[in-house]
Amino acid sequence: MNLYSGAVPESAPLAGAGAAPDGEDAARSPHPVAIVGATGSLGFGLAVRLASVGVPVVIGSRDRERMEQAALRARAAVPAGVFSARSNALAVREAQSVILSVPFLNQSETLASIARALRPGQLLIDASVPLAAAVSGEATRMLGVWQGSAAEQTREMAPAGVRVVSALHTVSAASLTNLEHPLDQDVLLCGDSREDKLQAARLLQRIQGLRCVDCGRLEMSRLTESLTALMIAVKIRYTDHAGVHLTDLPGELWDGSPPPRHAPNSESI
Repeated sequence: MNLYSGAVPESAPLAGAGAAPDGEDAARSPHPVAIVGATGSLGFGLAVRLASVGVPVVIGSRDRERMEQAALRARAAVPAGVFSARSNALAVREAQSVILSVPFLNQSETLASIARALRPGQLLIDASVPLAAAVSGEATRMLGVWQGSAAEQTREMAPAGVRVVSALHTVSAASLTNLEHPLDQDVLLCGDSREDKLQAARLLQRIQGLRCVDCGRLEMSRLTESLTALMIAVKIRYTDHAGVHLTDLPGELWDGSPPPRHAPNSESI
């Protein structure tokens, strides 16, 4: 038995894995969340923040050594957290919601590798960004994507029935990872279903200091993804903890609120 197997047994499934969503109560309950790419800075920050508020986290990676190390780091940061580590496909099978947090260079390959594990009804939150750094360019520049955005590429590659929402493009990974740092940032959500965005918001807003804002259809990811490049430029000049906060919004953005006004087909946006 190695150190990893003693701390985070790979063979032990999480309670509630594979459970189907059942309205508001299920969306609010701590079902397991798979973070594909949790060995990266944003994915790891999400893992420890979610675990710190009682959400069981499945750390997904294609590299066994890296996921073992990430699981140990996460348990050290949040001793009371519930973590397990799996290959990406196994992580996806065990979770109700999946967060895709991989570099754009690996997005297509990763989606292809987990496609058979994804199932209709799962919520897939895509945090991918087509930064030019994927092809050795500047991190403050964007790549063109045939589908329009990384999130739209995810929707194209995901099996039918998987509910794709994009988010987290402006959230500071450094702030997430530092559990002592208070958060006060908005999460910009895009998706073609208001209900899917609501479920994503209920999950992400478990993290104190994050507020989710509905930014419209998934095609709007073309704009929100580009804000990552802008935030990198800001962070270079000021601080790694920079984030986005929108002003003059209503106090209640989600539960019990109607769809946005003066919008065509508002029931679906």
